[in-house]
Amino acid sequence: MKTEEIKPGIYWVGAIDWDVRNFHGYLTQRGTTYNAYLIIDEKVTLIDTVKPNFSDKLISRIKQIIDPSKIDYIVSNHVEMDHSGSIPEIMKYAPNATIITCPKGDTGLKAHFKEDWNFKIVKTGDSVSLGKRSLEFFLTPMVHWPDNMIAYMPEEKILFSNDSLGQHYASSARFDDECPLDIVMEEAKKYYANIVLPYGKQVQKELDAAATLDIKMIAPSHGVIWRSHIDKIIPLYQKWCQNEIEKKAVIVYDTMWKSTEIMANSVLEVFEEKGYKVSLRNLQHNHISDIMTELIDTEYICVGSPTLNSTMMPSVAGFLTYMSGLAPKGRKAISFGSYGWGGKTMAEINAFFEKSGFDIVASEKLKYIPGEEDLEIFKKTLSEAIN
Repeated sequence: MKTEEIKPGIYWVGAIDWDVRNFHGYLTQRGTTYNAYLIIDEKVTLIDTVKPNFSDKLISRIKQIIDPSKIDYIVSNHVEMDHSGSIPEIMKYAPNATIITCPKGDTGLKAHFKEDWNFKIVKTGDSVSLGKRSLEFFLTPMVHWPDNMIAYMPEEKILFSNDSLGQHYASSARFDDECPLDIVMEEAKKYYANIVLPYGKQVQKELDAAATLDIKMIAPSHGVIWRSHIDKIIPLYQKWCQNEIEKKAVIVYDTMWKSTEIMANSVLEVFEEKGYKVSLRNLQHNHISDIMTELIDTEYICVGSPTLNSTMMPSVAGFLTYMSGLAPKGRKAISFGSYGWGGKTMAEINAFFEKSGFDIVASEKLKYIPGEEDLEIFKKTLSEAIN
């Protein structure tokens, strides 16, 4: 159980989850890490814990450095169980430790664990001395739970950023410059799209707070630690939280007898003719979390479905439900699909678009197998609708 000293006296003691492939609906093809950090000072401090089924690994790593009973403080930046789940196990070793958390964290931890531990409640601007070092706290509610907060260590210039700036990425290497940067950035984008996307305004407040700090290292709760490419990931987060879009279209569809697929390819042709980057995603072969990764910087979202039992395909309904929950804003939308004798599908798709506040620029359906004349009219209508 290898530990990693990320700064003198500061250790990564978390867990690597090589096998996880689903994180509440989000496909994690590359696994993840649950990062916890142990600070050796006059007050021995543990920043976050790990998912409960990895508590033995956390304890094993801590024991390599110090007797767990010597832990004075446990900083709980987030109540979700992949962060707080091993607190009960740590408290068995260090029953007199104080848990530092925010007001919502205090409420959440007590609701989760039904324990009357020693709690110290902090708010934005509060600082706790550890001895030679200190931690300053900033509350970041709804990034992505009400209890979220981040911690900054000015003496070492480390930002413990919680869920922000993380990635679901399992690696034996701990730092950004030890891993393929393109993969790390891809996973950071996917993490933002599937976890953080609904909370762009709150993320912007967090970035504004971080901009006032001298940061040389960012230690998130998942994935690698940033020390060499902070100047690359921060601008990307600024772009994503400000909802900056590109001249790009994503076409998402399912098909039964290829009619909707034929229409999807016609949609692609129209966008290509207009100079757009285009991504064509069949829901039979592409996971919704990968599609969401592409949506966070796209101008047009196009969704197509055949009619099945007078409604849209279940895969399309599932994607739209997932997408609307993540709440991308300011997009243009196109619905399309085929039908035989019931044509309500477009209205159902459009209801999701309206709920998301999208600008619906076209909604077209074709009966049975589309012929060449049908497709030419379809493409002409789309071409006129697309700016």
